[in-house]
Amino acid sequence: MHELAVCQSIIEQVSRIAAEYQAQFVEKIHLQIGPLSGVEPELLESAFPIACANTAAAKAILVINKLPIRVRCDTCRSESEASASRLVCGVCGDWQTTLLSGGEMLLERVELLAEH
Repeated sequence: MHELAVCQSIIEQVSRIAAEYQAQFVEKIHLQIGPLSGVEPELLESAFPIACANTAAAKAILVINKLPIRVRCDTCRSESEASASRLVCGVCGDWQTTLLSGGEMLLERVELLAEH
């Protein structure tokens, strides 16, 4: 399950952020994940408690915001949502499109707490 390695990488980054701001605890970790990112949100949620055990994020809440797939049509220049199995223009139906979003996984925000 590569989601565990992804989670561990996220926790390393979050731990560096917490140390930079001299925070004792991480309260929430907000991620943005697109359906074409190669990361399964449900598996990421399952791996999260294992990855953050014995870290400043041990009691953190993972918040996953699922991003839509958006494309720009190379023919009519319109932007529209698309599905993973059908990356076509939602306006003219052309298949010649450029992916604008949906393939990314971003660390959106980290909420930190000082010592209680």
